[in-house]
Amino acid sequence: MLERIQEELLKTNTTLVAVSKTKPAAAIQAMYDKGQRIFGENRVQEVAEKYETLPKDIQWHAIGHLQRNKVKFIAPFISMIHSVDSARLLEEINKQAAKNDRSIDCLLQFHIAEEESKFGWQNVEDVLTFLKSSDFSEMKNVRIVGVMGMATFTDDKEQVRGEFQRLKGYFEELKSDFFTDNEAFKEISMGMSGDYQLAVEEGSTMVRIGSLLFGRR
Repeated sequence: MLERIQEELLKTNTTLVAVSKTKPAAAIQAMYDKGQRIFGENRVQEVAEKYETLPKDIQWHAIGHLQRNKVKFIAPFISMIHSVDSARLLEEINKQAAKNDRSIDCLLQFHIAEEESKFGWQNVEDVLTFLKSSDFSEMKNVRIVGVMGMATFTDDKEQVRGEFQRLKGYFEELKSDFFTDNEAFKEISMGMSGDYQLAVEEGSTMVRIGSLLFGRR
């Protein structure tokens, strides 16, 4: 399955994040041995433990809701944080990245689903206000490289498609209003096991796939 998905995504230059949360190190190692290098985790303690035991060239992505008091545990090694849903969280990531003398790539998470349980910024205007503030301009240890969103868990493909289109629109608005000359701002992280093909159709550059690769939890 891994090889098939990798081949499929290669045609559209889409990055595969293998979602390995709750999976043992042995299962991740087996996928690593087949060439996969990017893995996504939800829980801070879990990814920190896996980082210690697995190959150091793995790129670990934090994809779940992140509490500010947990950032310090992943700041030394995390490659990308997908779920930046507030200015205060980004401030903490910047602070902890500075302590570790590194810069951390981040995605701005937008709330695009109907479910209230999903996290994320509600609109582009608030994000632009923050990005144009002195508070953000002083953050030297974070790099905003794109956006992330999770669609509603539904069988209604047109609803999901519309939500993906909304996230793509947010990306384009930020690109034109703030990141015009920033080549690093290029990622749209959307699409999971059940809807990744639809997400790729709508412009996703990065999909987060777990159950298709590792089996149901």
